[in-house]
Order: sequence, then structure tokens, then C-alpha cells
Amino acid sequence: MGYVSGAFGIRGWINVIADTEFADSLLDYETWWLGRDGRWQAYAVQDSHVQPKKLAARLEGIDDRDSAFALKGMQVAVPRSAMPVLDSDDEFYWADLIGLKVVNTQGESLGVVDKLFETGANDVLVVLDGKTERLLPFVAHVVLKVDRDAGCITVDWGLDY
Repeated sequence: MGYVSGAFGIRGWINVIADTEFADSLLDYETWWLGRDGRWQAYAVQDSHVQPKKLAARLEGIDDRDSAFALKGMQVAVPRSAMPVLDSDDEFYWADLIGLKVVNTQGESLGVVDKLFETGANDVLVVLDGKTERLLPFVAHVVLKVDRDAGCITVDWGLDY
């Protein structure tokens, strides 16, 4: 859902860069899970506010700048069960797309979705095939089908693009 970019002030507040569609939607959750390297810990959000391009939050048990700074670089997550149910089969959480195989309409494998990012115009799939990295726009005329059950995304994209 985001990551801790550093400390904010001297009283234990942190800065968070949200990877959500709307940065302030992360504030809808009373508890955040922070972690790295597979180790996660829950923190109650005691106070927060929106800043330009990021969030500031005060977490329970984090009371000084040193404690806040120690969280720098940690991922921010919420349990899947706490997230809203998607409205349609055409909506996806990015986490659901990571790891899916990507094949084109000719049946050629382009690799596996490694991550996604937002450009402002559209989201972009980062597809890895060994050492080859492909950036595919996540738009309807390129992404033709997402089959989460089969673990596959079908795209109109050539191997040589």
C-alpha cells in the first residue's frame, strides 16, 4: 500500500508515500502493518494528516525521531480482508497481478509481472523474462484478458517491442 520514506518532526511521526489510487485512502485503516524482509508488525495509527505528495502519521509505540527513522524503507500494508471488495471482474489489486505469466496473442511468453507503477496517463506492467524487462501499458487495447485463476495475462504485444 506504500512505504515509509522517513521521519517527520521530532515526536515520532513518519512520512509515508502511498501506492494507492488516492493517497489519503490509506488513512481509512486504523492499523497498518509495517515490514521488510518478510517480517511484519502491526501498528495502530494514532494520528495522521495529508501533506503534498505524501502522508504523515503517528503510530502507537513510536514516540521519537530515532524510532521513526528506524522505520524508513519499510513497506506499509493492510490485511487483504480489510480491503474493499472489488466491484467487477475488470478491477484488480496490483498485488493480484504480480507473479502472473504474460503471453501475447501468438502464444509467446513475455515473462512474469514483477511490479506495476503509475505514470499519470495509465498504469504500467513491468514484465521480466530473465534479464529482459518489458514495460507494457495497462490499457484495454494492450491487456486483452486477465485470468487470475489460470495465472495468466494475455496481451497484444510483440516480443520485439
